[in-house]
Amino acid sequence: MTQDLSGIVGHRFIYTYDNGWQYELYVKNQDTVDYRIHSGMVGGRWVKGQRVDLVRLDEDNYKLSWNEPTGTSVVVNIMPGKRSIHGVIFFPHWVEQHSARTVCFQNDHLDQMRAYRDQGPTYPIHMVAEFARITLFEHVGADDDSVISVAPGDLPPHWADRTT
Repeated sequence: MTQDLSGIVGHRFIYTYDNGWQYELYVKNQDTVDYRIHSGMVGGRWVKGQRVDLVRLDEDNYKLSWNEPTGTSVVVNIMPGKRSIHGVIFFPHWVEQHSARTVCFQNDHLDQMRAYRDQGPTYPIHMVAEFARITLFEHVGADDDSVISVAPGDLPPHWADRTT
C-alpha cells in the first residue's frame, strides 16, 4: 500500500522525553533517519543512515521502527500536530551496563557496535517507554546530508533549546 508520508519525510524535530532525555531526529526519506542524542543515558551519540520502517497510522500519527547494530530496538510514534511522541527503546543489557561505549558517531564504529552486541549480555532487556514533547518541528527537505552532520557536542550552546 502506498502511503502519503509527506507530513513527516524531510522533517527534523527535537523532542524531550518526560524523563528529561532530549533527542533530535531527521526523517531523511521513507526508509532512513539520521539522529543525535543530546542528553540521557546515551547522550552524545549520533547516527546517519539508520534504516527504518515508516508507516502512517492515521492523519497525524506516524510510526518509526528500527533495530540498531548495538542490538537496541526502537519504536517511535510521532503526532506532529499534537507536538507529541511516544517512544519505546529496548536496550540490551550490555548497553544499560556500558552505555558510554555507544556514545560516538556510530557510523565510524559499526564493527565494534556489532562485536559488543554479539558479546552481550543481551538480557535482561532494559525497556524505556516515555512520552515526549516536540519542541522543534521543521521541514528541511528530504535527503539532505547536511541536516545532521556534526556531533551533539559540536553544536552552539543552547542550539537544541530552539522552538518552532
